[in-house]
Amino acid sequence: MDFESKRLIDLSVGLEPGVESEPFPPEIEYMDHEAGAAQLAGNLQALGHDVAGAEFPDGQGLAWEEITAIPHAGTHLDAPWHYGPECDGEPAKTVDEIPLEWCCGNAVILDFRELEAGAEITPEMIDERLADLDHELSAGELVFVETGADELWGEPEYLTEFPGMGAAATRHLVEQGVKVIGTDAYGFDKPFDEMGRRYVETGDESELWPAHFAGREVEYCQIEKMANLDELPRRTDVPVVTFPVKIEDASAGWVRPVAMVEA
Repeated sequence: MDFESKRLIDLSVGLEPGVESEPFPPEIEYMDHEAGAAQLAGNLQALGHDVAGAEFPDGQGLAWEEITAIPHAGTHLDAPWHYGPECDGEPAKTVDEIPLEWCCGNAVILDFRELEAGAEITPEMIDERLADLDHELSAGELVFVETGADELWGEPEYLTEFPGMGAAATRHLVEQGVKVIGTDAYGFDKPFDEMGRRYVETGDESELWPAHFAGREVEYCQIEKMANLDELPRRTDVPVVTFPVKIEDASAGWVRPVAMVEA
């Protein structure tokens, strides 16, 4: 691929300590170059070498960080194991078992920015957006749900002001061969408070994380906390890569989705 002719668009948010858009924000301890010299000198001293941090060039070693974070912080890809121990009667895949082929290809962006916070996306809504795009889904395409919620990143409202996918809508996409569905919202389902309100009102357990739990029946991955979908120059045939970090036996892995479009 001729990357010089491509514009790379970052579709992710990062790991940020203390950000109000995360209920479990990462903790990041930063070590500067002076602290790095002391640490490296200590490593050498443990091996029997008499080296002091001040002896490094300019008294500086290597900077690094120590991060404590759940793999669901920042932009991440949820594996089928996140939804339940089995999918359609078979052991659910963990994130290190996800085929790379699922995570790259052409993306379709469906615009749901006009929906109110707490609304549930239905199969009919999906078909309407596809008809507007004059597009028929093909197996292996990725579908990204654009809610506009990424504009609230860094604010507490990011956790509550977005529509979410329903179980039927999720199954509708997966049954057409879609293996990866992304959203620029905090969560794939409706906001927590809306799901809780609906459950208490109806007593219907299917109101609790319905889109996630659809993954116990149909096999797919979801990307949460995407960003910048509005920067894409078109809505279909957008080449993307969305490879997750491999974490053994884990329910999710951090991912930095990147779109590659004509410069």
